[in-house]
Amino acid sequence: MMTRVTAVVLTYNRKELLQRCLDAIQAQTRPCDDLLIINNASTDGTREMLDSEKFSAIKIYSLKKNVGAAGGFNTGFRMAYDNGADLIWMMDDDVIPEPDALEKLLDADALLAEKGVGRSYLVSLAYSNSGRLTNLPQLADKLPSCWPNYLEHGLVAVGFSTFVSILVPRDTLEKYGLPISSMFIWGEDAEFTLRVTREEPGYLVGGSKVAHVRAMEAGIDILAETNSVRLSYYRYYVRNNIFLALKYKTRRRFISVLAVNAWLVMKLLVSGDT
Repeated sequence: MMTRVTAVVLTYNRKELLQRCLDAIQAQTRPCDDLLIINNASTDGTREMLDSEKFSAIKIYSLKKNVGAAGGFNTGFRMAYDNGADLIWMMDDDVIPEPDALEKLLDADALLAEKGVGRSYLVSLAYSNSGRLTNLPQLADKLPSCWPNYLEHGLVAVGFSTFVSILVPRDTLEKYGLPISSMFIWGEDAEFTLRVTREEPGYLVGGSKVAHVRAMEAGIDILAETNSVRLSYYRYYVRNNIFLALKYKTRRRFISVLAVNAWLVMKLLVSGDT
C-alpha cells in the first residue's frame, strides 16, 4: 500500500516567504499526497492570497486568532493525522526545501525500516541565508548500538530537534500525542522531540537539505531583538526553558538554566529594556 505523505506549512504574516515555500514543496521529486496550510490568523493579506483560485488544490485552515507556533503546529499535526496521513512533513513558512528533500527523507525511512531500526522521526539538514548549518539537532542521549552502521548513509541518531523540515510517522503521534499548545512559542519543538525520543531516536538525514531563511540568522536573542512583537514573546521563552529543564534535564542542569535566565533578566533591568 502506498505511503500517504502530507506536507504541512505553518504561516503567519509572511506571504512572500510562504509562496517560496509552497513553490519548493510543489516542485519535489517525490510529490506530496496532500498539502495543508495552517494560517495562524495572518493580517498581511495571506488569507486573501490563499483564497485565490491558484491555491484551490491546497487544503487551507485559517485560524481565528494567533495561537502561537505551538498551537499552530498542534493544529497542523492533528489535521494531517485526521486526514489520514501516514507521514507528516512539517515546517514553517520560512523553510525552502531542495527539490529532493522529501525523497531523501523517505529513502532514509525506507532504509531504516528495511533494517528493522526504530525511529520516532526524521529531519532534514538546514542551512541559513549565508549557507551556514543551522537548527542542528542534538545527538540522542541513548544512542542505539547500531547507529554507526548508518553514518555512511548520512544518518545520525538524534534526540532534540526543531520542526524545520521534520518527517513524523503517524505511529509517533498515536503513541506520544501532539505538541503542547499552551507553550505558545519557542520550545514546543524541543519538548515534543525530547518526549518522542525517550525509547527510539530520531534521525538527521544529511542528504535531505533545506534553507531556513529566517530574519535573524543568529537565532533567538532577546538582546539583539528589534521586533517589538517578538520582544513581548520572550516571557514564553524563559518560562518554556525552565519547564524543559525541570522535565527533561538533571537537577544540576535545571539550576544552571535558572541562573542563566536570572542573569538575563538582571541584564535587561540594568539596560532599561524591560
